[in-house]
Amino acid sequence: MHQYSKKYSENLPVGSLGLIPLKGCQALGASVNDYLVRWRMERSHKHIGNLALLGYQRDSYIIDAEVPRFGSGEAKGIINESVRGDDLYLMVDVGNYSLTYSLCGHQNHMSPDDHYQDLKRVIAAVGGKAKRISVIMPFLYESRQHKRNGRESLDCAIALQELVNMGVDNIITFDAHDPRVQNAIPLHSFETVQPAYQFIKGLLRTEKELKIDSSHMMIISPDEGGTNRAVYLANVLGLDIGMFYKRRDYTRIVNGRNPIVAHEFLGSSVEGKDMIIIDDMISSGDSMLEVATELKKRKANKIFLASTFGLFTNGLKKFDDAYDKGIFDRILTTNLTYQTPELLQKPYYINCDMSKYIALIIDTLNHDASVSELLNPVERIQKLLKKYRQEQQL
Repeated sequence: MHQYSKKYSENLPVGSLGLIPLKGCQALGASVNDYLVRWRMERSHKHIGNLALLGYQRDSYIIDAEVPRFGSGEAKGIINESVRGDDLYLMVDVGNYSLTYSLCGHQNHMSPDDHYQDLKRVIAAVGGKAKRISVIMPFLYESRQHKRNGRESLDCAIALQELVNMGVDNIITFDAHDPRVQNAIPLHSFETVQPAYQFIKGLLRTEKELKIDSSHMMIISPDEGGTNRAVYLANVLGLDIGMFYKRRDYTRIVNGRNPIVAHEFLGSSVEGKDMIIIDDMISSGDSMLEVATELKKRKANKIFLASTFGLFTNGLKKFDDAYDKGIFDRILTTNLTYQTPELLQKPYYINCDMSKYIALIIDTLNHDASVSELLNPVERIQKLLKKYRQEQQL
C-alpha cells in the first residue's frame, strides 16, 4: 500500500473514477489501472458504506470506449457505457506512430494530428455527462511549435484552448518543451511533471558503482533551452552543471531550422567525471550524440543520456555505432511515448516506467487532494541516494 493511502481514506472522491486510455496508450493505461485497482482493494476507506463510494473498489476503472474509422479514413468516438457523474481521465500518446488505419485501401500511419483528433472525438462522445474531465497527454501535442517567430501558427496554444473550450478541467503533461505555453489558458489547470526521480531510480538500479558528488559527476544541459531542467537536478543531487550552446548558421534553413555549426561548452573541467546529459526529448539524436562526443574529447568518464521522450525519429543505427565506439554508456527514456521493440532490447537502454507515478497523480486528483508533494520529488530522491550509498558501504 502506498504512503498516501491513509490520507485518501478520509477523503470522498470527486466522482466515480473512470480511465480512458486511447488507442496507442493502452499498455500504459492498463499498467496505471493495475496500480489503482490494487491500491483501492487494499485501502480501508472510512466511508466505504457511503453511496458516494459506490464503485470505489472495482476490478477495472477502464471505460469501454473506441474510435472506429470509415473506409474513407473518417472516424467517430464512441463511449459504450455510462459515464454520467464520473471523474474521467483520458490518456493519449500523440507520438505513437506504430498504429495504422485504412485510407481508401492504403495503410496510413497515425500522426500526432490523428491522435489529437481522436482525443477530441472521445471528449465529444462523453457529451458533457461526466462530472470532470482530465487529459493526461505526456507528450504535449505540438509543443515544439510553442512560440511565434514571424508569420507562424501557434499550434500548441490553439490546441490547449480547444481542449478547455470542450470542457476539459485539468491538463497534465510531462516535461513540456516550454511550460510557458500554459499562458494560453491562464484560468485553467495545467501541470507539467518532471520525471527526475524516475531517471535517478533507473540509473541507480542499473549502475551500482557511481559516486554521486561534485568531484565525480556533473549534469550537462545540451543547449541553453534546457538549463532549468539541468539546474534542478544538479541542485537536488549536489552536483555541478555544464552547458553547451548551439552555434547556428542563420543564413540557411535545413529541414525547417537553422543548421548547427558547433556545440560550444560552458563549465568546469569534465575530465574523469561521469556525465548525465539531460533533455526533454531525443528526436533524431544528433545533438545528444554531438554533445557526448565533445565531452569524450574532453576526457569525460561514463556518459548517460537521459531524456523524457525517446522519439528516435531517424532510427537507432547511429546510437548503436556511438555505443560501439564508447561515446556513451546508457540511454534512459520513459515509457510515456511509444517505444519500439528494438529499442527495448538494446543493451544500453534503461526504461524508466512512469505508470505508478501517473496512477498516484490520478488517485490524488480523484480525491481532490493537492498534487504539489508529488510534483516536487526532492525528498524521494534524497531517500534513494541515502539507500544507494548505504548499499555501497556494505
